[in-house]
Amino acid sequence: MLSRIADSMYWMARYLERAGETARLMEINLLYLVEAEEDMGEEDKWRPILQINASEPLYDEQFGGGSISTSRVLQFISAGRTNPSSIRTCLRLFRENARVARDRISKEMWEAVNEIWMSFDERLKGSLSAERAGALFVELRNQVARFNGLTASTMMRGEAYAFYQLGGCFERADMTSRTLDVKYHIILPDLSMVGSALDYYQWAALLKSLSGFEAFRRNYHSGFMPADVAEFVVLNRAFPRSIVFSVEHMGNALAIIGLERKDATDAAFAQLSTMVHVTRQQILDTGLHEYLESLLLRLSQFHGALAEEFFQ
Repeated sequence: MLSRIADSMYWMARYLERAGETARLMEINLLYLVEAEEDMGEEDKWRPILQINASEPLYDEQFGGGSISTSRVLQFISAGRTNPSSIRTCLRLFRENARVARDRISKEMWEAVNEIWMSFDERLKGSLSAERAGALFVELRNQVARFNGLTASTMMRGEAYAFYQLGGCFERADMTSRTLDVKYHIILPDLSMVGSALDYYQWAALLKSLSGFEAFRRNYHSGFMPADVAEFVVLNRAFPRSIVFSVEHMGNALAIIGLERKDATDAAFAQLSTMVHVTRQQILDTGLHEYLESLLLRLSQFHGALAEEFFQ
């Protein structure tokens, strides 16, 4: 396979996953943190989203270090043309990469790519109210799920599909790690709020932002214990948005692609795989924040090795 096709399949999946995950984060923030209106200011509600999105420095630069407001964040994260991780930018790059790999994806996929781009490009041009944005996020999340279904049911299983799976699982592992690190850190320190309504909505928002609320409640019946949440999101091999699930499926994709004479990628993935095959106690002994920082570093190193050996 040509390196540019492999690169486009990988990034096509990453940009779509990032757009969908960002929409889900924004939707949940609008829906569930409204319950905390009297206890949290706008900055407390929205700064974590900027941190997860890795857009906080750019936001501060664009708005001159001004206050963080709902209207500004909605526009910046959803449609900001200067924000390389905005939903609109991700969808544009999703389509551009799909166009490069047009002959490797199905006709149904290509039609869906264009439908998604044309629909949301137009709707993201105007200003976004919270109500209008909420409906848009729900629809985008549904469109992403539909596209993933089309991909699973119409695309040939081969190297192109493997690179697509690799990109999607990588982005999911990265976004899950960032979301857990930022939101867990915010929720955990305030012991005075344990058991309160705000505490419940914060933990619910964290799990719902990862589509894991119902699954978590089915597995744990003692409330929102921080160690249980961490274990579920990092180590549950049956939860499709857990970190270990994503990394194991990256391994499945690499097995199809093949790593012969790709020593740097092989070594980087081995280190990443070792990090997610640990026990709950090992994570707690290390410290969740420290563990996730190391995990994000391993993900970055893997991406660097992959890009050098496969895409250049």
